[in-house]
Amino acid sequence: MYVEVESNPNYGNSVFLRFRELGPARPVGQVRVYDRVSTGEWCRVTGWQNAASAPLCQAVAQPVEDSGAGVVYLVSGGNGGIRLKPLEPDEDWNLENTRQWGEAYLLLADRRDVRFADEPD
Repeated sequence: MYVEVESNPNYGNSVFLRFRELGPARPVGQVRVYDRVSTGEWCRVTGWQNAASAPLCQAVAQPVEDSGAGVVYLVSGGNGGIRLKPLEPDEDWNLENTRQWGEAYLLLADRRDVRFADEPD
């Protein structure tokens, strides 16, 4: 499985990585990240693609093998990466919103940090 992200307004760097898949990809709606809050913060996540008229696409999470951590969950989106925002306030996705940010992908070690789209909040 490959993750390829082109430099774009959502994420400024290019990334091309390969992972060994350990299970199927499933649509994901929320993830818990620890970058801004040490105890973790639940965020909405969407995929981002380089299509000005329709930049949103489905983000997915998939178990993959990581050489340093064993089994992790890879959260990926379109060729523009993924975009995250806190659960509150629930605002439209917007590159100009400073409460939102882009990433190429995420690797989450704990399954409890992933809420799949078909799971309740």
